[in-house]
Amino acid sequence: MKQLRVVILGQGRSGRDIHGLHLKKDTERFKVVGVVEPMEIRRERAAKEFGCETYSDYKQLFGRTDVDLVINATPSHLHYSITKDLLEHGFNVLCEKPCVPTVKEFDDLVETAKKNNRVLLVFQQSRFASYFLKVKEVIHSGVLGRIVHIGIQFNGFARRWDWQCCLEFNGGNLANTGPHPLDQALNLLDYYDGMPNVFCKMDRANTFGNAEDYVKLILTAPNRPLIDLDISSCDAYPSYTYKVEGTRGTLKGTMGHIDWKYFKEEEAPKQQLMKEPLCQGEEKLPAYCTEQLKWYEESWDGDPQAPFIAAVKTYYDQVYDLLTEGKEHEVKLYQVRQQLAVIEEAHRQNPQIC
Repeated sequence: MKQLRVVILGQGRSGRDIHGLHLKKDTERFKVVGVVEPMEIRRERAAKEFGCETYSDYKQLFGRTDVDLVINATPSHLHYSITKDLLEHGFNVLCEKPCVPTVKEFDDLVETAKKNNRVLLVFQQSRFASYFLKVKEVIHSGVLGRIVHIGIQFNGFARRWDWQCCLEFNGGNLANTGPHPLDQALNLLDYYDGMPNVFCKMDRANTFGNAEDYVKLILTAPNRPLIDLDISSCDAYPSYTYKVEGTRGTLKGTMGHIDWKYFKEEEAPKQQLMKEPLCQGEEKLPAYCTEQLKWYEESWDGDPQAPFIAAVKTYYDQVYDLLTEGKEHEVKLYQVRQQLAVIEEAHRQNPQIC
């Protein structure tokens, strides 16, 4: 089995605790041969943990021809310039989310990758979380009928004062937490051939920075369900939940438990439209439009801590297959582009935040 040689840019929560954590376990397929980190103490720790070379500046990588992939886990506002520079110097790049703040910058990165015959990837691993895959499975099974409404909440209560609450660093809830549920929402909407209608309300509530920490985002498209997405830091009752409403039933759930309830059309009482007043009995007493349906209920249980780890593994499974066998990755660049277009439109509608 071929072992891919990888360099990680950054040893923060993403570079070390997400990418690094996985790569330390996936050593048969990946080998971390370098770490770029401006903090000396972090470089020293990385050298011990990975047994690799370390650098204080990513430009020190230029000239190396033995690197299969560079993971750009630098702060968000640096993603565009560094990724472009790496692509132009012949490196394949996996960029953390949020990739870049604008569609224009993203298009430039895609064109740069194409021009230099390099691979550009964006880390949207939440699409492979087990709870999300179960939600998709139930929807696609058809038992809920035609889907009318999908509600997603990624809520908690937090007062934040780090760089990720500042617009100049491409911070805020929609760019920071948002790419996880927004990628899922757009995947469920499945309207990649067009641009969905977007309504967004943002607010700054508990943040010490100038970026939003409350987001209400509603997405609609022709012949698609309405998607209602909350990303709030004002919810003292944390909720990472899904609600899917269909013509024959409903799904509700969290990352650890999902229930769905539905009836079967062929078993339902035969009804027809009646425009005259509904009555009951010989006395023609007022009646309410009601019926007895036979409901079926199912459920799913998962480890609420495991989905994140498993999603990272699945994402890297596909990275490996792409770089060794040329198999297409499920997270397409045009899908990331649509997400960035939605984020741009959301900010356009909220100039008080911008």
